[in-house]
Amino acid sequence: EVAEPASAIKAIDKQSVHQICSGQVVLSLATAVKELVENSIDAGATNVDIRLKDNGVDLVEVSDNGRGVEEDNFVGLTLKHHTSKLRDFSDLTHVETFGFRGEALSSLCALSDLSVVTCHESSHVGTRLVFDRSGRLTQRAPHPRQQGTTVTLQQLFSTLPVRHKEFQRNIKKEYSKMIHVLQSYCVISTGVRVTCTNQIGQGKRSTVLCTSGSPSMRDNIGALFGPKQLQSLIPFQQISPTDNIKEDYGLNGEELPKDLFIISGYVSQADHGVGRSATDRQFFFINKRPCDPSKVSKLVNEVYHMFNRHQYPFVALNISVASECVDVNVTPDKRQIFLQEEKLLLAILKSSLLAMYETGVNKITLNHKLQLSGSMYASPPNPLVSTIILLKQISAFSKQQAPGFGTKTSHSNAVCPGPAQKNMQSFFRSSEKINCPKPFLSFPGRTASESAVSPLKTSLLNKYGHSSDVDTDSGLSEQRSTTGTPETLCENASKLASPDSVLDEFGVKNEPHNEPAVKVLTDLEPAGQELEAVVGPERIFSPEAKKRRWENTLSEQTQVPCPGAPDTTSGLFDRHVSVHKKTQPLQFSMTQLASRMERLKTQRREEIDQEPKYRRFRAQIKPGDNQSAEDELKKEISKDMFKQMEIIGQFNLGFIITKLKSDLFMIDQHATDEKYNFEMLQQHTILNGQRLIVPQNLELTAVSETILIENIDIFKKNGFDFLIDEDAPVMERVKLVSLPTSKSWTFGPSDIEELIFMLSDGPGVMCRPSRVRQMFASRACRRSVMIGTALSVSEMKKLVVHMGEIEQPWNCPHGRPTMRHLANLDIISQD
Repeated sequence: EVAEPASAIKAIDKQSVHQICSGQVVLSLATAVKELVENSIDAGATNVDIRLKDNGVDLVEVSDNGRGVEEDNFVGLTLKHHTSKLRDFSDLTHVETFGFRGEALSSLCALSDLSVVTCHESSHVGTRLVFDRSGRLTQRAPHPRQQGTTVTLQQLFSTLPVRHKEFQRNIKKEYSKMIHVLQSYCVISTGVRVTCTNQIGQGKRSTVLCTSGSPSMRDNIGALFGPKQLQSLIPFQQISPTDNIKEDYGLNGEELPKDLFIISGYVSQADHGVGRSATDRQFFFINKRPCDPSKVSKLVNEVYHMFNRHQYPFVALNISVASECVDVNVTPDKRQIFLQEEKLLLAILKSSLLAMYETGVNKITLNHKLQLSGSMYASPPNPLVSTIILLKQISAFSKQQAPGFGTKTSHSNAVCPGPAQKNMQSFFRSSEKINCPKPFLSFPGRTASESAVSPLKTSLLNKYGHSSDVDTDSGLSEQRSTTGTPETLCENASKLASPDSVLDEFGVKNEPHNEPAVKVLTDLEPAGQELEAVVGPERIFSPEAKKRRWENTLSEQTQVPCPGAPDTTSGLFDRHVSVHKKTQPLQFSMTQLASRMERLKTQRREEIDQEPKYRRFRAQIKPGDNQSAEDELKKEISKDMFKQMEIIGQFNLGFIITKLKSDLFMIDQHATDEKYNFEMLQQHTILNGQRLIVPQNLELTAVSETILIENIDIFKKNGFDFLIDEDAPVMERVKLVSLPTSKSWTFGPSDIEELIFMLSDGPGVMCRPSRVRQMFASRACRRSVMIGTALSVSEMKKLVVHMGEIEQPWNCPHGRPTMRHLANLDIISQD
């Protein structure tokens, strides 16, 4: 065969070049609107109006009151690389306008139907201009208009079928991103009134955002995000970097330029609750140009998390720097910017933020007086001090004992006999030296008699290690505390100093156990619920006591006869029994058996030959290999394989050993059951809402209101309900009338904002706020099989099968791995 000659290298025709490059300049709805708004601001406009139809699918129109376009510039307005900002490359260093490349309008011509209506400040009548796909002027006609320019885009991306279809499918996400970009220009553009409206179909035109044209950045922030956001902001205060931070960035010993960077703006306070659940309100500017400096953003969030680790700050920072130290010509959208002396900027930012937050942390104003029983002590409150000391000592003692039992320090506690009681006796002997005051210390809602231990509760407590008080909210326990007068506290302390006398008084010291503790738990505790025990002023327990009770229970079960059991002494003697056996001859052939065995061996060899010849699991069981181990399991283990796993047994009362073909796996019994319970709660739980007496105004932005209204069903499944008034002004259209509550868990506006942020990325997808996930994780943990519980083969099989019924079986809700590969039996040495 004769090889085909290589294709000759030729120039691409201008029309194809234009279409190819235009698709790289304008990538999204946000980019299109950004380019038009930048043109308006560069033209000196003080009023910019953005009009959208169907979120921008049908129409995007930007009007301004700027200088307008001169008649001599009509032809070159939309031609490629035609601009009034630059003449040669050296001008790029000192450019101060948003646009300078002259390719935005040309690219929009190639991607949509573009028309312009403009009136220059020197003209008396406006002109309507229509351009073709190449940016050439095709129509020109007089049109009434005041000074300024209006650019209209219709059917954006219609010339690129694949992108147009994707644009329509993800229009809500595109719309949300466009609003976020537009907000950045609203924040930094002082003295410019920006308004954005949207119309869906033939419906009413709604205002999305609006600023007042104030000369202050703070006023612009308030107009966009409401007065509530302003209350949590503090102005940025710049200081020189400290020596320690200079050393961290390797700046020691260098002569650093002074006053190179001037940083201004606002950040959130570090108090918990005033931050954001996401990074949706962070705006960075370099010389008033919106940008995405990843290192600066990361640093600000890291410093903020040092003081408020669960939230993100609101940030609006403008970094002023000499234009020759900046390179903005990096990407088509100009969002990535290169800086000289970037390390110095980071050092200044870190030093300044630390100084701002450290001055306001750990400060508590004590400007109130403690009222005792409606009156104040005239003398120094020594009795109060001694009582508080006693309470602190009791609390400290219980905290020292708690770690021996585990992590659940506030549930299922029992009285401590044995060696732990010796420490308790010596502790309370020292406590008796404290003088008990005569005046009563009044605590609301609890009498002195309630702090004493009832005989029935103590009896149940010592018998089973649990109280009979049942918490009925699906595993969400309620913290109860016993309080009383100082006399009662000291009296209880002296009683507890001799535990034997306490046990003798209630007659439970030598009480035998007639049934195992596990049986009692089953009878008293419904699934997913917990028991609590209250003993004296503090709940005290000991793991040794629990272990000893369990051993006594096992030993006494074989000795104590069950009441009502039939007398079996009469059945101890053998009796003659005649058995008639029926015999049935079976056909058996040794030759057939041998052939069948040979066929099975051949079939097994074929199965082995079909299996991959490489090691499928290479990750070791150690923290550093968690991700690679999880990736291997996802690749090699499908959900239907869990049913095929053979149960080998239980290891250390905490892990299930399973076998799949020649591979052995170890499964964490608590983690896997917890993940199954968690996903079941996620799927099937509908949180009930608690109605508010007065509807609460949320002061959401127009975009957030729109997202909430469009996804109202998801909010209702999470327990939120709203009163919606479409005709109300922006930030007042949505009012909260019901919010979810679940005993000690309460939810509010911060959870609503987090849901809105998640739904902006994935509209219509069911999601939960992070605090609801924490609540479900807590419930799932408490109702799951615990480490230390002996399981039967059927129970272990049930847990393993459940792993194949959930979406993500590889980690528990708290991140602990559920399953790891142990070994492959085929590669283990037979020696």
